[in-house]
Amino acid sequence: MALLFGLPCAAQAQGTAQDKGKHHALFTYQGPDREQRLLEGARKEGAIVVYTSLNLKDSVPITDAFEKKYGLKVSLWRAGSEKVLHRTVTEARAGRFSPDVIETNGPEMEAMYREKLLSEFYSPAFKDIPAVAFPPHRHYVADRFNFFVLGYNTNLVKPEDVPKSYQDLLHPRWQGKIGIESGDSDWFAAVTKSMGEKEGLEYFRKLAATQPQMRTGHTLMAELLAAGELPLAATVYNHNIERLTQKGAPVRWIPLGPTFGRPNAIGVARHAPHPHGALLFTDFMLSREGQDLIKQRNRVPASTAVETNLNKFAYKMIDPVIVLDESQKWERLWAQLFHKGQAPKKADD
Repeated sequence: MALLFGLPCAAQAQGTAQDKGKHHALFTYQGPDREQRLLEGARKEGAIVVYTSLNLKDSVPITDAFEKKYGLKVSLWRAGSEKVLHRTVTEARAGRFSPDVIETNGPEMEAMYREKLLSEFYSPAFKDIPAVAFPPHRHYVADRFNFFVLGYNTNLVKPEDVPKSYQDLLHPRWQGKIGIESGDSDWFAAVTKSMGEKEGLEYFRKLAATQPQMRTGHTLMAELLAAGELPLAATVYNHNIERLTQKGAPVRWIPLGPTFGRPNAIGVARHAPHPHGALLFTDFMLSREGQDLIKQRNRVPASTAVETNLNKFAYKMIDPVIVLDESQKWERLWAQLFHKGQAPKKADD
């Protein structure tokens, strides 16, 4: 039994014969009357329940736009990704199936797939979603990305001194001056693997020796940069920096290669009480209209149909499967290197 966030996961679904769920035919339907069927069914259902980790200042404008377009009420429950997973699994094991749609961090979505709480589905918006956004089993799809980039304060870092590579972070001038988010062990694992595990671990030992400042929360990290309390932050999200830049803050970001992103994904619940509404909402989130709303919130939409400067670089995705299956190993190494062996506090942003 694999363990995730204190919850024993059911036997992994990969390679097993599993029931596809009572809504499978609807969720995978591609006929010409698909949209009409969804609209008629959703209006009869009258409501939709969405569980998400997208903060309310960003998720509420999106659900408001959906409600205005379709006249359907969306009940939104928002919490950190671990709490979304915990609540969904706990309710399901008690025989309660509340959510129609789940939208949260990739590893938590993968855990729910393994618990057989998601269904494979089809959306016409898939044509604009890059292949990297889909897991092999296609029970969820990334609707937005969180990219780890280097952030810097333009008042404190000269243009010629801005690091251009991970190796540049080891320069003596940055001793004690680099911010790193305390819970980013998955980023650590991905970068280490990309360098080759032996070489990667040696690099991170050297980085740890520079005594970086460990802070909890990616939003906080960006704000500390803007306030001049840090000159550099190695693991900020570029959308957080972008928001501050637009407000006139003296901060910028650049990608360091290889640049990794966390997929935040959306899926329809296998036992959705409102299946037509579930699929209609998922279509909306993945459509150009929904993805443009994500862009307007200064987040990174997955769709290639939406133009944004937040993904104009080569990138790779952190694999949710690896995060789940190797989490104990990488969290232990991360704690040893950067937290004196103590488990770090994790943020929900």
